[in-house]
Amino acid sequence: MNPAKKVIYMADDDPDDRYFMRKSFEELDSSVTFVEANDGGGLLDLLETWSQEPAHQSVHLILLDMNMPRSNGMETLKALKANPALRHIPTVMISTSSQPDLVAAAYQNGINSYIQKPMSSFNLMDIAQALKVCFLDAAVYSA
Repeated sequence: MNPAKKVIYMADDDPDDRYFMRKSFEELDSSVTFVEANDGGGLLDLLETWSQEPAHQSVHLILLDMNMPRSNGMETLKALKANPALRHIPTVMISTSSQPDLVAAAYQNGINSYIQKPMSSFNLMDIAQALKVCFLDAAVYSA
């Protein structure tokens, strides 16, 4: 197991959703560091600060909610993919919305995966496990 920290940034205006997602990842892998924002604008501010640090740690994954104030998930996604310092970071949208036009737009704008939020926090462990395998474990081999 790679002892290096795996860093996940998450933007979601629901503190419970952030809490349960963070706890799910922490149960799976103690090397995960979570950085949380209340909305897309806050996430972009955090990532701007991160990118200015001279020896910043890699960001392995960004999780976005679709419906947030200040800067929603789609606006945030477009800003991430327009920024050369951030566009390479895998980005996953986890949202209650399952509208086909929104899902399609997210993929057209560069999302790596779109997952509908489960009705219960119990299913978050399954989502966290899948994201770990697809994005975090793969980062070990690309380093």
